[in-house]
Amino acid sequence: MTTVALDAMGSDHAPRVEVEGAILAARELGVRILLVGKPEEIKAELARHAHRGLPLEIVSAAEVITMTDAPGQALRKKRDSSVHVGARLVREAKADALVSAGNTGAVLAVGRFVLGTLPSVSRPALAAPFPTARGGVAVILDVGANVDSKVGHLVQFAVMGEVYYRTVFHARRPRVGLLSIGEEEVKGNELVREAHNELKPLPIHFVGNVEGRDVFTGAVADVIVCDGFIGNIALKISEGVAELIAGKLKEALKSTLASQVGYVLSKRAYADFRRKIDYSEYGGAPLLGVRGVCIIAHGRSNANAIKNAIRVAAEMAGGRVNEKIERDLSAASVALNT
Repeated sequence: MTTVALDAMGSDHAPRVEVEGAILAARELGVRILLVGKPEEIKAELARHAHRGLPLEIVSAAEVITMTDAPGQALRKKRDSSVHVGARLVREAKADALVSAGNTGAVLAVGRFVLGTLPSVSRPALAAPFPTARGGVAVILDVGANVDSKVGHLVQFAVMGEVYYRTVFHARRPRVGLLSIGEEEVKGNELVREAHNELKPLPIHFVGNVEGRDVFTGAVADVIVCDGFIGNIALKISEGVAELIAGKLKEALKSTLASQVGYVLSKRAYADFRRKIDYSEYGGAPLLGVRGVCIIAHGRSNANAIKNAIRVAAEMAGGRVNEKIERDLSAASVALNT
């Protein structure tokens, strides 16, 4: 049975949503979950639900990293936080994966320095799934683990993203694109142009440069590579646009409905639209390249998002993502040196 260490104190509504999500995951997925945090608070939430017989355990952590804590200080000074304890459980092979909806910067820091990176990885990357117009998913990385990236980092991001997509979204040969300001090889800054040349000989399905408008179509690429500065901006803009569209659509439906029948039908259509753009369906963003599996969920996660983050963590652990990353990075190195 796969074991997932869940930071029970991380989200905006902790530990309520973590406990609810853990119960859903344990019941539906058959995953053993270690709820890491303040025992009394976790027990109080567990008491509100029927959970007898489910593979749930509590692991004590005396400290909590808040959303306002600086990542560096949280890493150094709160060594008994729920994030630290969860990471140590993975490092000591007492858990296969860590899931947290806490302070993203702090989880990134703990993941990188407590778990450590894989031998072949220079920089871990945060990968974010996006819904596409074709009903599928596109993944962008890096979306914030690194502010400054070099050519070699982008090459590693491409390989790691391709492995992750293959494992979690079950695509035999995902298309990998490089985010730029134009499709032509000569477009983009020096980093993008050099990375394009390095990606061409790799044993992956590299489709060349893709533009920002291609992210949501699903027609060009499944995995889209960029540096963390650009990726994080793209992620935040996308979240804002999704909220704007959802809000404006809801206002329009309320103001133009002519009948009760139309209201019911439109509510169903709106609910379907919200579901398709709902981040909770994808669970969270994996930090690729660290030892073990680390999933960072949204701070506003609900129970469904926590359950799905646990699902993705279990799929990555069961799919031996890190072994595949090491193998494929070795193959990429051979291709580049040939």
